[in-house]
Amino acid sequence: MGEEVKVYGHWRSPFSRGVDIALKLKGVEYKYYEEDLSNKSASLLKYNPIHKKVPTFVHNEKPLAESLVILEYIDDTWKSHPILPQDPYQRACVRFWARFIDDKVIPTLWKAIWVKEEQERTLEEVIGYLEFLEKELKDKYFGGESIGLLDIVAIFIAHWVPVFQQLVGIEILTETKFPKLCKWSHDFVTHDVVIKILPLKEDIIAFFIPRLDTMKKTGGLSTTIYQSV
Repeated sequence: MGEEVKVYGHWRSPFSRGVDIALKLKGVEYKYYEEDLSNKSASLLKYNPIHKKVPTFVHNEKPLAESLVILEYIDDTWKSHPILPQDPYQRACVRFWARFIDDKVIPTLWKAIWVKEEQERTLEEVIGYLEFLEKELKDKYFGGESIGLLDIVAIFIAHWVPVFQQLVGIEILTETKFPKLCKWSHDFVTHDVVIKILPLKEDIIAFFIPRLDTMKKTGGLSTTIYQSV
């Protein structure tokens, strides 16, 4: 029986793009469905009735939600280009740092960029978080010499943060403060698989420019990052 893999995603969602990257690294054939998050498809609501978010992943009609769950399932199912280490302790450490990025780093970065009244506090907080990641980065990638799960989870830091820095005129991820993270960011986004999947910076900027005032008023809650996990 043939494999049927479907991904319901959105081009601006770093979580959605991460699933695409994992599948492409492993050479998995799949059908991609671009979602309009203001008018979600019946298929998305059918396969992900609880969260109703992207990415939603379907393998032989078995659906999964939440990007970290999906990434681990992909690694367990397709063995080429492993994105998690085999050693149980190392796997546990990767999971810890992945949760740290999803639960601590990304929400705090988002507030530092968009919530002006909290900016001083959140900037200080996120700098501390990034210092932890700077120390944790010991090779070309978090996954060693090849891209691993933690690199994929950190996609928002690598690609979206530099775009938003340019857009709103804020300095967070700089070579002076974070030389290793900045080099990693460049190596990751220019990887021959990743570069074909990431949205162009110009397209992200073009989308957000007419929405800047609304973003600042709502603290960024009007955008798609909070409709994806």
